[in-house]
Amino acid sequence: MAQTGTDLTRLAEELLDAFNRSDWDKMRTMIAPDLLYIETGTGRRVESAEAYIELAQSWKRAFPDTIGTVRNILVADDTVAEEIRWESTHTGPLETPAGTIAATNRRVVTDASHWTRFDGELAREIHHYIDVFSLLGQVGALPQ
Repeated sequence: MAQTGTDLTRLAEELLDAFNRSDWDKMRTMIAPDLLYIETGTGRRVESAEAYIELAQSWKRAFPDTIGTVRNILVADDTVAEEIRWESTHTGPLETPAGTIAATNRRVVTDASHWTRFDGELAREIHHYIDVFSLLGQVGALPQ
């Protein structure tokens, strides 16, 4: 049976809520084992549920109080596009492709869009377009 826009919106909201609560077990039930995740801005790409969970956990280690809030949401066919505002404090090591950035205890507010393609009730593909330049500036990792 085809998903409705309401069904897909609910699934996307539940997936974000599981991340916000660091409920990794719940997230595992919501994503396909061969999930493809692409993070534009960092260049990271992972191709399994476990690799995605590990990446999500690394964000939570760097920003344990991270909360994503949906500001806008669109649904078309099997895809949900969310405009998300991420708010957090940088209190742990931030792993980046260029190396680790030590905690700065700075407050960060970063906007992103998060596109999730569903296959039934499982997230099959996620594209996360995050404003990494703004995030790095806010934690003081860019030259002045």
